[in-house]
Amino acid sequence: MSAVLEQDAATAVEPVIRLHPDDDVVIARAQLVAGTRLGAGLVVRGLVPAGHKLAVRALEAGAPVRRYGQVIGFATRPVAPGEHVHTHNLAIGEFERDYAFGSGKRPAAVATQRAQFMGIVRADGRVGTRNYIGILTSVNCSATAARAIAEHFRREINPQALADYPNVDGVVALTHGQGCAVDGEGEGLALLRRTLAGYARHPNFAAVLIVGLGCETNQIDGLLDSEGLACGAALKTMTIQATGGTARTVAAGIEQIKAMLPDANRVRREPVDASHLVVGLQCGGSDGYSGISANPALGAAVDRLVAHGGTAILSETPEIYGAEHLLTRRAVSPQVGHKLLDRIRWWEAYCARMNASLDNNPSAGNKAGGLTTILEKSLGAVAKGGTTNLVDVYGYAERVEAAGLVFMDTPGYDPVSATGQVAGGANLICFTTGRGSAYGCAPAPSLKLGTNTALWQRQQEDIDINCGTVIDGTQTIDALGEEIFRLMLAAASGQRSKSELHGYGQNEFVPWQLGAIT
Repeated sequence: MSAVLEQDAATAVEPVIRLHPDDDVVIARAQLVAGTRLGAGLVVRGLVPAGHKLAVRALEAGAPVRRYGQVIGFATRPVAPGEHVHTHNLAIGEFERDYAFGSGKRPAAVATQRAQFMGIVRADGRVGTRNYIGILTSVNCSATAARAIAEHFRREINPQALADYPNVDGVVALTHGQGCAVDGEGEGLALLRRTLAGYARHPNFAAVLIVGLGCETNQIDGLLDSEGLACGAALKTMTIQATGGTARTVAAGIEQIKAMLPDANRVRREPVDASHLVVGLQCGGSDGYSGISANPALGAAVDRLVAHGGTAILSETPEIYGAEHLLTRRAVSPQVGHKLLDRIRWWEAYCARMNASLDNNPSAGNKAGGLTTILEKSLGAVAKGGTTNLVDVYGYAERVEAAGLVFMDTPGYDPVSATGQVAGGANLICFTTGRGSAYGCAPAPSLKLGTNTALWQRQQEDIDINCGTVIDGTQTIDALGEEIFRLMLAAASGQRSKSELHGYGQNEFVPWQLGAIT
């Protein structure tokens, strides 16, 4: 699929983009009006917004409709050549996928000389891209105290608090709304504990303080025991009830962070090779251009990262639905392919239990941007994973240990998905967007890639790189992939992302909530 996404000078002046010879639709580069002639006798019928689809041939009701050479849905009524194809005449439907496990597996590319970035090497050999002190909470009830502790160290509020610690990126409180009124032996609490533990041991944290209430289901001792964590100089805990109330807890927490700062400040960045980079792949606010520009360009960067020994985590299981067969073909073994399909089947059953449909995604904004069905959205989304082999599949927030392209089972909701990736070890996030996003992440920096130049011009203060150059015909996907890879290395070396400059990250910690709340 990636080969048909490459744009060149010959297609740059065309008003539409055709992605595959078998496609039934083309994509408008800009808004098209009725009567516009597109060549080969094709005339636009009615208004077609930028990023939206129009038919290149007559389609009968019930006929499959293809984009990327793949089925994106079925015509719900007859469609004439040149007609706008969208929610009014296209819908999802059942069809057979050929999973062909491992048929697309190929020898892994290996860089002759590995790229480097300036990383933070921890005592146990793990490598971070940032140097924060984190405050985690066992339960929603301790969130206010945790945030108050972190606020004391905000440079904008209290410039002197970290004045003597220039190597500390900040003190962040990552709070959540869970931790009680759940089954103490259930899946929901186990998932929360796994997520918190992933953050507690994350290399972007120099030290962590866990704050609880004291009577919650998610007892701190139970969290530590179940996840193999132990208190020490870099991991401290306290509860509001044992400390004697909120004010005393805040005061004690501030003193505890002060005690952690000298050791945290002793770190120095040093050259490390790119194999230590673990990148979580996200897309949010997608549009009709996402699968043409930003996503495949990020995929080209991922191919480079993997060749240099690094790891990329593709996620958002509901947003690969309908395109999972493209990943199973790249699986290194049938077992890995079946692990992915098992997660797809879980989501199908989950949605059935909840009286929901996987086609509830795309969102209203996705549809306004030209995406019609989840099948179409997924085919564009998997392009973020590049073309390398799929080496393993992980559950939500599981520690990622394999190098290469892996998949982590997460919801499509960006904060929940990225939280799982960071818990699994991602020390950088790359986030593509077509409608515009103000997302940020802590402790892992997040780079945002815009799919179109209009977005870049409108929301440059939130977007780190413009991938609309592919749509404009001024840059190839391969060249843009190299640029993104270099930006990854720069961000991992300490260059601040747009979202970091705005202070995003603390509110985007959203663990996946499973199980009954009682």
